[in-house]
Amino acid sequence: MVKISTDETLSETEQEQQREWLRESEETGEQKICPACQGARINPIARAVHFAGKPIMEINRMTVSDFLKFFRKLEWKGREAVIVRDIRPEIEQRLRFLEHVGLGYLTLDRSAPTLSGGESQRIRLAAQLGSNLQGVLYVLDEPSIGLHPRDNTNLIQTLRQLQARGNSLVIVEHDEEMMKEADHIIDLGPGAGIHGGQVVAQGAWKEIAAHHRSATGLLLGQPLVHPLSGARRPIPKNHPCIEIKGASANNLQEVDVRIPLQRLTVFSGVSGSGKSSLLREVIQPAVLHGIKKQALPKALQTWSSIQGAAPIAHVTEVDQSPIGKTSRSTVATYIGIMDPLRELFASTNLAKARGFTAQAFSYNSGPGRCQSCQGQGTLKIDMNFLPSTYTVCDKCQGRRWGDPVLEILFKDRSIHDVFQMSVDEAVEFFENQSKILIPLQLMQQTGLGYLTLGQTSPTLSGGEAQRLKLITELANTQLQTTKTKMRSLRPSSTHSLYLLEEPTVGLHLADVQKLIVLLHRLVDEGHTVVVIEHHLDVIAEADHVVDLGPEAGAEGGHIVAAGTPEHITKQRSSHTGRYLKAFLPKTK
Repeated sequence: MVKISTDETLSETEQEQQREWLRESEETGEQKICPACQGARINPIARAVHFAGKPIMEINRMTVSDFLKFFRKLEWKGREAVIVRDIRPEIEQRLRFLEHVGLGYLTLDRSAPTLSGGESQRIRLAAQLGSNLQGVLYVLDEPSIGLHPRDNTNLIQTLRQLQARGNSLVIVEHDEEMMKEADHIIDLGPGAGIHGGQVVAQGAWKEIAAHHRSATGLLLGQPLVHPLSGARRPIPKNHPCIEIKGASANNLQEVDVRIPLQRLTVFSGVSGSGKSSLLREVIQPAVLHGIKKQALPKALQTWSSIQGAAPIAHVTEVDQSPIGKTSRSTVATYIGIMDPLRELFASTNLAKARGFTAQAFSYNSGPGRCQSCQGQGTLKIDMNFLPSTYTVCDKCQGRRWGDPVLEILFKDRSIHDVFQMSVDEAVEFFENQSKILIPLQLMQQTGLGYLTLGQTSPTLSGGEAQRLKLITELANTQLQTTKTKMRSLRPSSTHSLYLLEEPTVGLHLADVQKLIVLLHRLVDEGHTVVVIEHHLDVIAEADHVVDLGPEAGAEGGHIVAAGTPEHITKQRSSHTGRYLKAFLPKTK
C-alpha cells in the first residue's frame, strides 16, 4: 500500500530558486508558492512516499467528501489490515462528521486562518467525536454560525450523540431550532449591556415562552409573521436589474444572475454552494468595473458580461471586520458625532471666555488633551520579554482631557461625562441637537442603546461593528434630508449597492428583527441591498431570493431557484425552500 519512489535531490538551479523565493517573501511579506515543493510543504523524500498510488500532497488536495469515498474503497490485507484495524474507524468517523455538518467541501490541506469561526468549531468537534471520551463538559459558543438549516439539523443530531455517551454540553446560542431542542435553557437579560446581567427565565423553551419579561421566550412562542410590512415590494418583468452572465469564480458553473435594483435580495444555499464567490468575486468587481467603465483582462474576469449597473454610484461591502484597531477609535468618532460634540462644548460661555475652540476638545490632537498620555487615557508599559501591558494614566485618571477642558460643562456634564453615557442616556440628553441625535436614535432603534459613546472600537463584536456601519450610512442620508428641511424620508440621489455577508451572526432573535427593519430602510432610501444569509427570518423578508446549490463544492455552483420566498418553497430541489415553508404564512 505504501511505496517509496526513487530519491530526489535539489539541483543547484532549484536551490537558487528557493533562496530567491525566500528573499522575495521576506522583503515583500507576500505569500508565494514555494518553487521547490510547489506548495506541497514537504521535502523530496517525503513527496516520494505514495499511499494507495498517490503522494500525500495529492491526497491533501482532496475534499473531505472525495477522500472519504477514496478511503472507503481501499482494501486491506495481511499485515496492513492489522495495522489499520483501529485507525480506520477513527478516520472515517471524523470524515463522516465533517460531511454530516456541511464541511464536505473543505480540502484536507485548507489552512486554519482561512476558516470561518463556525468551520473551525465544527472541525474541533470532529476531533472530539473520535475520542470516545465520557463525563466531559463541552462548552460551545454559537456552533451554528455559518450553517444552513439542513446542516444545523445534522449538527444537533451530532451533539445529541455526544450527550448520549454521558457527556454534558453547555451552548451559547441564538438559533431557534437549537433552543427548541435544548433540554434546559438559561435566558439572560432582560436587555443588553447595563440593562442585562440577570437570569430572566429557566427551563424548556415552552417554559421560557411563558415569561413575559423574556425577549427570547416572546419570539419563540410568537414567531415573526413575514413579511413584516404586510406585503413585498413588487418586481415586474420590466423592472431594472443588474444582469450578470457567465459567473465562473471558484465552483460557480457559468451561472447567470439577476439582481433587481432598489430591492432586498438574499443569496441562500448550503455552506460552500458558491454564495460568497458570487458576491465577492463576481458581483462586487463586476459592478465596480461597470461603474468605472474600465476594461479588465479576460484572465482576471470571472463573468462574461454585465448590464444594468449604470444607476449604481457606489458599491459598499458592509462586513464584520473591526471598525478601528486602537483606543482612539470610539463609538462617538465612528458614527460621526465627535465634531458636533466639540463644537457644542466650544459654544458654551466658559469655553468662549477661556478662548477655547473646538480643537481644544479633541483628544487626538490639540492643547486640551492630557499631555501625559496624549489623549489615550492609558499608558503603555513595555515588559521586555513579556507582552506589553497598559495602565490607567495617573494624571487624567483615564479621562483623556486636561482639567481646564473638563471644567467646561454642558447641562452640568463635561465631555468626559458624555463619553461615559450609554446611547440610551445620550438620546435624552441631546434631544435638541439633531446632528448628534439622529445617529444615536438609529443606534437605539437597532438594539445598540446599551453601548457607551466612549467605548473603544476594538471591544465591539463583529455584529455590533456591522450594524454601526449600516447606521452611519443611514445617518448620513437622514442628515442630508434634515438640511433640506424635509421631515419625511425621500429616496437618496446617490444610489448605492450594499453587500452584506451573514449580518445575523451573533444576533439575538429580537436584534434580527431590528436588523431586518434597518435593511428595509436602506431599500426605502433608494438603495439596492444584497445579503448572504442562512437565517430564515431574513430570507423570508427578501423581495428576491437567489438560492444556490444544490450541494456544496463541486456539486454546487448552480442557481437552484430564483424568485420570491414563496416561489423558492415550491422548488423540490431547494434545501432552503423545504425549511422556509414554516416561516411563511400558509396560503391556499
